[in-house]
Amino acid sequence: MAEPERVGSARSMRRLERILAAKGIQVSDSTADDSREENPGDREWHRRARAEYALNRWRTATPPRFSNAEATIPEVIAWADRALADDSDPGALLLTGLTGTGKTHQAYGALRRIAAGGPDRFELIAVNSADMYGSLRPSQVMGAAERELRKLSEVQYLLIDDLGTAKTSEWTEEVTYRLINFRYNHCLPTIITSNLPARDDNGPDLTDFVGARVASRLAEMVTSLVPMIGADRRRGGRAA
Repeated sequence: MAEPERVGSARSMRRLERILAAKGIQVSDSTADDSREENPGDREWHRRARAEYALNRWRTATPPRFSNAEATIPEVIAWADRALADDSDPGALLLTGLTGTGKTHQAYGALRRIAAGGPDRFELIAVNSADMYGSLRPSQVMGAAERELRKLSEVQYLLIDDLGTAKTSEWTEEVTYRLINFRYNHCLPTIITSNLPARDDNGPDLTDFVGARVASRLAEMVTSLVPMIGADRRRGGRAA
């Protein structure tokens, strides 16, 4: 006696397909599609998995205001692509310009582009400079400021927004020097935005705020300087 056909066996499935095909019903091989899309041995599958992980970290570090940030300036895109290819190579990205010209949007967009590329590793801290200095001031918790400085110094990607808006003092200059000097020595990719120009012989510039020691290191660190011009976008203007 022949063995009964098991439901779901290859023979029964082929018979069912022939019956459905005779009625004009096309059967898709969903199993094959799934195996192509979710194959852990496929290089592209691993890249997508890394990208999903990195984008989740990017979203966690990004304020809701910039959740749709996208890098659109060629120099910013090129910097992000270099960072994705080799995170020890890109140096620093410095975006300068008046308030509201879109510097922060481009900065978060650059980091998003890196994350979407599926890097092998993606660690990020994004902080406004005023908040950064606030967290680094001595407190009653012993060692807290030093631990925070070490965390900012060592993180893979650091975004410092609005550098130069805090009141200048010997303390801010010293803290900035320690932070930038560490990242300079260890070739860590850094993004800085500032309302101050990088250099201006006729008025205040970033060098006046950070001091000569930091300015010297930034001059070598910065591989992409992007001056952004235009009216305040928050007031209806457009930056270039």
